[in-house]
Amino acid sequence: MTRTLLSGALIFALIFAALTLAQDKPATMPAQQSTGGRVLPPPPMATKIPHPDTTFGDIRIDNYYWLRDKDDPDVIDYLYAENDYTDSVMKPTEALQDTLYKELVGRIQQNDLSVPVLKGDYYYYTREEEGKEYRIYCRKHGSLDSTEQVMLDLNQLAQGKSFLSLGSDKVSPNQRFLAYSLDTTGAEDYTLYFKDLETGSNLPDTIDNIGNEIAWAADNKTIFYTVLDTLLHLPYQVMRHTLGTDASTDKLMYQENDDAYFLSLTKSRSDKYIFVNMANYSTTEWRYLPADKPNSEFKVIQARTDGIEYSVTNRGDNFLILTNEDAVNFKLMKAPVSDPSPKNWKLMLPERDDVTLESTLPFKNFLVILERENAQLQIDVQDDVNGVEYKIDMPEDAYSIQLSENPEYNTDLLRFVYESMVTPKSVYDYNMDKWTRTLKKQYKVGGGFDKSNYKSERIFATAADGAQVPISLVYRKDKFHKDGTNPLYLYGYGAYGISYDPYFSTNRISILDRGFVFALAHVRGGGIKGRKWYEDGKLLHKKNTFTDFIACAEKLAHDGYCDSTEMFASGGSAGGMTMGAVLNLRPMLFKGIILDVPFVDVLNTMLDPTIPLTVPEYDEWGNPGATKQYYDYIKSYAPYENVRPVTYTNILITAGLNDPRVAYWEPAKLTAKLRATKKDDHILILKTDMSSGHMGPSGRYQMYHEMAFEYAFVLMLLHQKS
Repeated sequence: MTRTLLSGALIFALIFAALTLAQDKPATMPAQQSTGGRVLPPPPMATKIPHPDTTFGDIRIDNYYWLRDKDDPDVIDYLYAENDYTDSVMKPTEALQDTLYKELVGRIQQNDLSVPVLKGDYYYYTREEEGKEYRIYCRKHGSLDSTEQVMLDLNQLAQGKSFLSLGSDKVSPNQRFLAYSLDTTGAEDYTLYFKDLETGSNLPDTIDNIGNEIAWAADNKTIFYTVLDTLLHLPYQVMRHTLGTDASTDKLMYQENDDAYFLSLTKSRSDKYIFVNMANYSTTEWRYLPADKPNSEFKVIQARTDGIEYSVTNRGDNFLILTNEDAVNFKLMKAPVSDPSPKNWKLMLPERDDVTLESTLPFKNFLVILERENAQLQIDVQDDVNGVEYKIDMPEDAYSIQLSENPEYNTDLLRFVYESMVTPKSVYDYNMDKWTRTLKKQYKVGGGFDKSNYKSERIFATAADGAQVPISLVYRKDKFHKDGTNPLYLYGYGAYGISYDPYFSTNRISILDRGFVFALAHVRGGGIKGRKWYEDGKLLHKKNTFTDFIACAEKLAHDGYCDSTEMFASGGSAGGMTMGAVLNLRPMLFKGIILDVPFVDVLNTMLDPTIPLTVPEYDEWGNPGATKQYYDYIKSYAPYENVRPVTYTNILITAGLNDPRVAYWEPAKLTAKLRATKKDDHILILKTDMSSGHMGPSGRYQMYHEMAFEYAFVLMLLHQKS
């Protein structure tokens, strides 16, 4: 990181000037008014303690840097004070929250069962029981009519804990041992346990501080796992453990020394190979080890080369390799497992300008390819026995599909999950030989849901540079009038190439039934229109994400889908950055904005390589400490840096105290700076979960309380009390 040194005199003058302008915490603040005219108590005002910093000669003062110290009692006191203030603001909505919560819970099947998956001699499934927060993991031997064996009951494991998350669960090849990892804080720091499924007892082996990825060797006694770097909190080592031995004797199999790379561990569906994958957002490297030779060493398939990404699967005697080398939208190669070095790669499927290859799923006699064309996923099947290739037809124009659990390699059945904004999640088994599908389960929706009452559309907004930005939207037919009178709930993300395809949500029915139009803005930075769509919304093109989102809102209002004065926006994590940037660009475009665990202190975070995820994400945002161009660009849009003394709309911000991805202090700092800077009496509240992390509460009922809270915030601003 490049920094220009300041003289002692200049530092003193800088701090003195800042202290003169920013005094300690005032005793009171002018009371705010809610949209209903209710007088609110004064909100907490965080103390200003100027923290000077300079990069490339640019001096910055961060008055709320002190909020980074989680061990400072004043920090915790401030977060609790904000929570108390939030409770007071939202108190009039308690009855509404209760109504919403009952609606949300009333639509789910509280006693529910997943579709069983056959692996070897066992059918594996999960079930949920009414009143219980967590899933129960089960299996049956030979037949679904057999006696149920409970492998893990997370409800029992969660007793006495405020948080519990299952990281990974893998059954040994002989299906006797279960390896599973648990996080009890939300910090995504897991402990690995082993259970003998024959005796029902846990083995004495336990391993702390692991990532959430594990893989069994073929001998049923050796397991590979990842270890977290204690400073960066990222997986950086792969270790080998043998059951019955002390973890302190485990062998280091690989260590990633470049902080710019994420490390992950997987196993091929053929069960023949264990893979270690090192990746950032532009470059990858894969290594492999035969699962039946756990004492051998991992071998490189292709050494990392800047800008070259690839992924690997195994099929028979070959590795199948998706790569973007000389292929922006990726091409498919194959290489013999005997020597998979690049000199032996052969082309199977060339790059196509209008189609992006997303992933492959190999079977013994079939190859399934998930590809994206015209902003829509498709499943392409290659039948090697009959020598044909075809696409699986889908019943709607806009939908979401996922390749589900397909553990069996020698089968003609493909399991996938289909849903749309009006069609509930549906699990299909597709016979790839006969071209027929069987609906195994469509998840039931309670509360009187009738699919025919709702309609979904796909429209496009024109961005400032002419790009056509897809918008997926849904509304209730009898509540919708295309005359600019409906309220709008617009959701956006736009980062890492992640595509939010049109998906079904039982939760959003609560706002659709109250007359809302719900829309997904498929902005650049996401991947719904292929690789270039992602590239056009990252690094020095990041602002396209924010202006695309604004263009979507304006399109929906202009075309009469919503009332321009009753638009609401929401986004989380990197989507929270989008919300923060939009707030600063157009402070009053929306009636209210929700920022969930938002990544908003972008410049300061990307200047600090000791923060988890900073170094690996240089390829997503740029390195502002090394390149002035990136420093200037990030500073020009970073939400925290661009708060200004203007009138802002109503704002709800959430955080998780143990969040390892977006530190709690980012939403806390943004809240504090907005309070001290904005020139309005609109609502601004911060809600910090003091016992969870990035994903929020771990229990399913807790999740519905959080959703009811956010919907109540929106409805409160519309003066809706029911």
